[in-house]
Amino acid sequence: MLPQLAAKVKGAALNLLFPQRCLGCGEEGSLLCHACQKHMPRVVAPICPKCGRPQSSGILCSSCVAWHNSIDGIRSPLKFEGLIREAVHQFKYKNLRSLSGPLGTILRDYLVQNPLPALVLVPVPLHSRRLRERGYNQSFLLVKELSYLLRLPVASDSLTRTKYLVPQAKTASVEERRQNVSQAFSCNSGFKGARALLIDDVATSGATLDACALALKSAGALSVWGLVVAREL
Repeated sequence: MLPQLAAKVKGAALNLLFPQRCLGCGEEGSLLCHACQKHMPRVVAPICPKCGRPQSSGILCSSCVAWHNSIDGIRSPLKFEGLIREAVHQFKYKNLRSLSGPLGTILRDYLVQNPLPALVLVPVPLHSRRLRERGYNQSFLLVKELSYLLRLPVASDSLTRTKYLVPQAKTASVEERRQNVSQAFSCNSGFKGARALLIDDVATSGATLDACALALKSAGALSVWGLVVAREL
């Protein structure tokens, strides 16, 4: 934890010299101020117990009834719209890595109020080529922050992406997304009896999280849940 603590001290010093401003209102002090966070659209119950989308009946939605999936469930605190959409875009594509702090805190707060079975945190991996192109894995940054806040261990190198794929955002349908990530991940260490919590920034169809869950369960994971910052609805 010492390197992460040192990084936070360094970050605080930089904030004194170059104050952060909220992406929403421009207020000085944080990239996502408390007032703007309060107005972000939440995913609220009742939800589908599997995919986590709002569902008035609170039972499996029609999509999940027909979906033979491996993941135990997907949860998210926010809807992927407005300010959080812009924040994730900046975090993921514009090198605004310091957003891992407020976004990780949002995930921590959600887990405190909505506990999930988790003994180990697992970031959704990038393919090595994509990692070289981007320079960092935003999911790993979220996991590092969440691990620091919750004191949970991280399995950062166990799950690997073996296929270089068309980005999920460019696929045209749910079925295409599922085919795109089919057998795209492998697990290179035993997870026998583990309760894993997959972490990512956004879920749309849930196909990527499910493909990761299949690899983890093939390696012996007892349960695999997915937690993302925002859910595209």
